[in-house]
Amino acid sequence: MFGVVFPNRSFPIDISTFSQIDTFHWILDMNTFVGEAYDQVREVCIFLLNNFTLPPDKALAVYIQSPGSQFMFVGAVTLARPSAVLSLPWPEPGGQLQLMAPESAPPTAKIGVSVVDLATLSSLDVVAEKRIERLAMKVGENLFNFMQSFCGIDGNKLVVPMDILDRWFKKFQERAKRDPEYLKGFAL
Repeated sequence: MFGVVFPNRSFPIDISTFSQIDTFHWILDMNTFVGEAYDQVREVCIFLLNNFTLPPDKALAVYIQSPGSQFMFVGAVTLARPSAVLSLPWPEPGGQLQLMAPESAPPTAKIGVSVVDLATLSSLDVVAEKRIERLAMKVGENLFNFMQSFCGIDGNKLVVPMDILDRWFKKFQERAKRDPEYLKGFAL
């Protein structure tokens, strides 16, 4: 039905590596791959396999869960978008940890995949909207800090050079070209 790859960390993994919860839900225990270092895994590529046809009104939704947290939607694939590289902004662990019996295993990070109605994706995408908002705030903060270092004061007004936006954008682009990980830091 589907497979996943953790870029720079794994070979393709098919559905057989996931535990099937029921007909439409699968779970991958991250402890299997990285133990407690799950939060170092920042991306997953999910893809539909060639011989599988997802009904046109369905999608495969991907969720992540840190130990003790709720599942959080991170993206989906559909027939129109049969593969996707998704960011994994792991939620803070804790929160709803329950007292466990001594024989039960400690909670671990998980990736969940479920078949959902395509119509429900827009309501699930609140997380993506928040991620975009965080990205915009971080870029804005970067611009503000850059501008602030060139500011002068004229009465109760801050004065910046006319070419400040051009200089900031050029520096921003150069840094992104030199360091591919730089932009990923803004998206977290």
